Amino acid sequence: MDLAAVHPVFHISLLKKCVGDPAFVVPLESVGVKDSLSYEDVPVEVLDRQVRRLRNKEVGSVKVFWRSQPVKGATWETEIAMKSKYLRLFPSDSIPA
Repeated sequence: MDLAAVHPVFHISLLKKCVGDPAFVVPLESVGVKDSLSYEDVPVEVLDRQVRRLRNKEVGSVKVFWRSQPVKGATWETEIAMKSKYLRLFPSDSIPA
């Protein structure tokens, strides 16, 4: 049987209303949308660190809490990339004067 001839059809009664979660709504004022309708997400703090072993090398990762995201939206980023862009997040690693 050739399934390419079958169209994905469903009845409208199968549709359900989309109910949004108010926890994921972020006010536009707190995001700081630019004129080009873009925004810069600024990291606030490093929540956790881990080192992953990949074959013959170790890669450091940090869990970053972003300003315009909920805590659940924290992401894992490479430590090297975050240190190159946001050195202020790593005060203990700074070079002593």
